[in-house]
Amino acid sequence: MHSQISGKGQLFFVGFLYISCSPFFFLVLTSSKMTIAIEQPQIEVEVENKQIPSDDPTELVLDGGFTVPETNSFGHSFREYDAESERQKTVEEFYRTNHIHQTYKFVKRMREDYGKLDRAEMSIWECIELLNEFIDESDPDLDEPQIEHLLQTAEAIRKDYPDEDWLQLTGLIHDLGKVLLHPSFGQLPQWAVVGDTFPVGCAFDECNVHHKYFKENPEYSNPIYSTKLGVYSEGCGLDNVLMSWGHDDYMYLVAKENKTTLPSAALFIIRYHSFYPLHRHGAYQHLMNDEDKENMKWLHIFNKYDLYSKSKVRIDVEKVKPYYLSLIEKYFPAKLKW
Repeated sequence: MHSQISGKGQLFFVGFLYISCSPFFFLVLTSSKMTIAIEQPQIEVEVENKQIPSDDPTELVLDGGFTVPETNSFGHSFREYDAESERQKTVEEFYRTNHIHQTYKFVKRMREDYGKLDRAEMSIWECIELLNEFIDESDPDLDEPQIEHLLQTAEAIRKDYPDEDWLQLTGLIHDLGKVLLHPSFGQLPQWAVVGDTFPVGCAFDECNVHHKYFKENPEYSNPIYSTKLGVYSEGCGLDNVLMSWGHDDYMYLVAKENKTTLPSAALFIIRYHSFYPLHRHGAYQHLMNDEDKENMKWLHIFNKYDLYSKSKVRIDVEKVKPYYLSLIEKYFPAKLKW
């Protein structure tokens, strides 16, 4: 697949440099004509009079008119887990429980169980409507129902990438795995559905948020699981790595097994969009293969919209619904097994 996006306007370029998990942030704004040439599976980024490296896994290129807000809906910096806020205690308790119970054995059991896709049969939009009653307890940036976040993400992407309908749809469906919270899907506790994800079966990197609670995980001192590679090998590829169980992996299984025609980059985004230790801090890169590194470029683009589109601004659902129904019809069957 090959497509080009060009336009005039402001180009926002943000880079992150991490040393021992501490962020150093710089921002460059310039007006220029911008051309982004995208070719699967190779991705090339070209900007007139401005060379932007494309191989740095921590680099984030921000395009189009979407402006990154300075604070979240609570008035704090995004992903500020130590900020004194009304949600801070809830969020920290969530991660304490999550880090204790997410083990290699637990993940294998959940993948085998939910991988059968025998819980329900419904359309993508029906699943979206089911999420309207849930709020993510792990998210320090938003306390709105999930459908608000899905539409905010999709619409922000649509504004900047009008020709990449697959990326827009990925924004809409990336969190649908949170349906695991619903009684029809076992009503799993939030620690088994949401939050940052991380590999199990190897050492827990210190870049994981609230890392201190891993010490209570029964596999923390396991002679095999506590090593850097654990049960894996260098460059084995993330597809061969078990991630902590949650909505990311579940929605990936649903999309893949229902034969979606979305590109591989979309499936990568769905499966790893909560894998912040990797795409924010650069941890666990030793497990990646070449295909992972190519797909990471799309995940970095997507992450801006997933994280920074969270706000109190409401989307007119009925106005945008027909458009997204057409995208769903293009890339998915009418009914899916869940």
